[in-house]
Amino acid sequence: MDWKPHAVALAERVTHTASRWRTAVATTPRHLVVPRWWENGPAGRTLVDGPADEQRWLAAAYSDTSLITSVGPLHADHAKPNDHPTGLPTSSATLPSLVVQMFQHARIGDDDTLADIGTGSGYGTALAARRLGDARVTSFDVDPYLVDAARDRLDAIGLRPTVQALDATETLPGEFTRIVATVAVRPVPAAWLAALRTGGRLVTTIAGTSLLVTAEKTEDGGALGRVEWDRAGFMHTRTGPDYPPGLDDLLAVAHDHDGDEITTGRYPVVDVASAWDLASMLDVTTPGIQHRYEEGADSGRTALMAHADGSWARAVAKTPDGPPTVHQGGPRRLWDALDAIRTDWLMTGELPVRGAKVIIKPTGTTYLARGKWSAKL
Repeated sequence: MDWKPHAVALAERVTHTASRWRTAVATTPRHLVVPRWWENGPAGRTLVDGPADEQRWLAAAYSDTSLITSVGPLHADHAKPNDHPTGLPTSSATLPSLVVQMFQHARIGDDDTLADIGTGSGYGTALAARRLGDARVTSFDVDPYLVDAARDRLDAIGLRPTVQALDATETLPGEFTRIVATVAVRPVPAAWLAALRTGGRLVTTIAGTSLLVTAEKTEDGGALGRVEWDRAGFMHTRTGPDYPPGLDDLLAVAHDHDGDEITTGRYPVVDVASAWDLASMLDVTTPGIQHRYEEGADSGRTALMAHADGSWARAVAKTPDGPPTVHQGGPRRLWDALDAIRTDWLMTGELPVRGAKVIIKPTGTTYLARGKWSAKL
């Protein structure tokens, strides 16, 4: 199979001409680390076996897109053709441009040592090893199968970085000048700060948001940095083969029941999960909300919100720009929290979370601040 022209074309799409990551992308056979994956189809998630259709394999592997490799506890490597798993994705081969973006934010130099948090398929690990050499790259993942599979596939393409199975939020052996996480955390784990050399740089995303944080370790063992203007989203860290159950039952209550309080909303119904900045600001101030959004054939809109504390909300509007009827129940008023953010946004012209200063204490406690606004994660 002649994969090299496809890798070169991918490198041209996701890196600029002078990028030190261009050669790594152009010489890494991404298809070999993603032989099988899940795609959405009419029957739900459907297994795709790359070697059974080489043209489809090449097209998918060398496109700038994420390929889902695990759904819940079921990895595509272990699946049968008639399997259609439900639930949340638990592993993927991240789209190459985002992997490169994370590494670029780390400002990696030739002499740096890298902790790559979230091995996944091993593609990002492969790029790092191509760029720095095997000895300067250590990759960690909580899933032992992912680690074993990535190690074998990296070895098959001539790369032998250290790949280790452990919960990197609890312990991170070794000392590194750079830490890059392609899983989302909240707050930054103290173990990362302990393993980061003073002056070293970490790059991660905040769970529940699209906030990309960069920070450099300070003499006191903490770190200072900022929320970058770029956006990025990754799966949350997990401690087992799957995530805890979601809030489907409470979302069903929100969909079908009258609220303890029924009001008319100030603003049109919005698909919060797709409004990245708005969703990030809401999750910083009111973390843990799950969302669901529907559009009817008659142009009506319905947004549902639920929280593990029992709070829920439903906003229904007959037209895209019309005021919604808002039902809310439980101990907190979730839609009111959203509307308060939208009011502040209209008054100030921006959301302070993007571009905020980041202060990380040695314990991992993380603060965001911009102007008069601040928040503790």
